[in-house]
Amino acid sequence: MTLSKERLEQLVARSSDVVVATSRTGEVIYTNSGAQRILGYSPDELDGRFVGELYPSVAEAKRVKQAMASRDHGGPDIVDTFETTFLAKSGEEIPVAISGTLLRDEHGEVDGTIGFAKDLREILANDQLATLGEVAIGLSHEINNPLSVVLNQTEMLEKDLARLVGDRDVSVEFERLDSMRREIGRISEIVERLSEMVEQEQYSTIQYIGPAKMIDLRRRWESVGDEILDGLQVLVADDDPGICQTLKEILQAEGCAVETAADGAEALAKVSLRRFDVVLSDVVMPNMDGHELFMAIRRQQPELPVLLMTAFHYDRGHVIKRSKLEGLEGVVFKKPVDAKRLCQVIGDTVRSRDARDASRAESSSGCRGQRDTHDA
Repeated sequence: MTLSKERLEQLVARSSDVVVATSRTGEVIYTNSGAQRILGYSPDELDGRFVGELYPSVAEAKRVKQAMASRDHGGPDIVDTFETTFLAKSGEEIPVAISGTLLRDEHGEVDGTIGFAKDLREILANDQLATLGEVAIGLSHEINNPLSVVLNQTEMLEKDLARLVGDRDVSVEFERLDSMRREIGRISEIVERLSEMVEQEQYSTIQYIGPAKMIDLRRRWESVGDEILDGLQVLVADDDPGICQTLKEILQAEGCAVETAADGAEALAKVSLRRFDVVLSDVVMPNMDGHELFMAIRRQQPELPVLLMTAFHYDRGHVIKRSKLEGLEGVVFKKPVDAKRLCQVIGDTVRSRDARDASRAESSSGCRGQRDTHDA
C-alpha cells in the first residue's frame, strides 16, 4: 500500500502529538488538532503568532532554536526528542519532547521549521509514581520499626510516671506524652498515605515556596456529610499547634470556617472581636485553661456553645465535672482525634442551640400575642 500525500496529511492533522510548522521569520503557519487541544488555542489564535510565544520565555525559545541548528541533538538541522517546555493558553507550563527539523529552500537557506512535540506529563507522572513507590517502601522499612519502639517506650513511661507520682497532679506531663503519641501517629499516617498513592497510581501536588511544589501528603478525612456544619464559624483553642492544625483540616473539610488560638486568653480575645457558632477548647492550657475560658464565655455570651476536649478518658482535677455543673454542653475526647465523633458532637450541639433559639422565639411570639389580645 502506497502512503499518499493526502493520507500523510490526514495522519499529521489527527496526531495526538503537537505539530507546529513555522515560516522563515518564525510565524506559525500550521498547527494540528493535537496542538490546539494540548495548548488550548483555536486555529485562528495560533496562525500568524510568533512561535517564541509558545515557550515560557524568550531564552527557552532561543535554546530550542540553537539546538536545532547544532549537530549535537540528532544531526545538522535536526533535534531528536529534545526536552523543553510549552506554555499553554491557560498559563500552564507543559513539559514536551520535540523532534523537528529546519526546512531549507532550493538555495539552502532556512525556509522554516516543523516539529512534533510529545506531551510528557503522563510519562513524568508515572516516573514520579515509580520513585514514590520506592520511597514509600524505604520509609516503611526505616521508620515504622523505630516508631513502634518509641511508642512502646512512651506507654511504659506513662505507666511508670503514674505509679511514681501517686496522687500528685501530673496532667501537664500526661498531655506531653499524649502529644508525642499523636505526632508518632501523624508520621505513620504520612507513610501510609505514600503507600496509598502508589497503590492508586495517583498523587497531587501543592504549592510550597515560590514556583516549587511538593507532594500533598495531608490526611484525607472521610466526610460525615452533616449539612449543618457547612458554613459554621468555629474557634479551636489548644496550646498544641499540631492538634490545632489537625482539627482545622477536619472541620474545613466539612465546610467550616475555622480560627485557632494557642490558649484560653487568646481565644477569649477572639470571641470578643467576632461572632462564632461554637468554641472547641482543650482543658489543660497555659494562661487560661478550658474551664476558665468556658466560664468567661458564659458570662460574656451565654448563648455561645463551648465544647471541651481532653487527652484523658477520666476527669483529672474534676475540670469537666465542674464545667458540666455550670452548664457545659459536651465533651470531645481527643485521644486520638476521631473525626466523625468530633463532627457529630459539634453538629448535635449546634442543632440543640438552634432548637432552643427557635423555642424562645416561639415563646416570645406567643407572649406578645397574648398581650395584644389582652390590650384589645
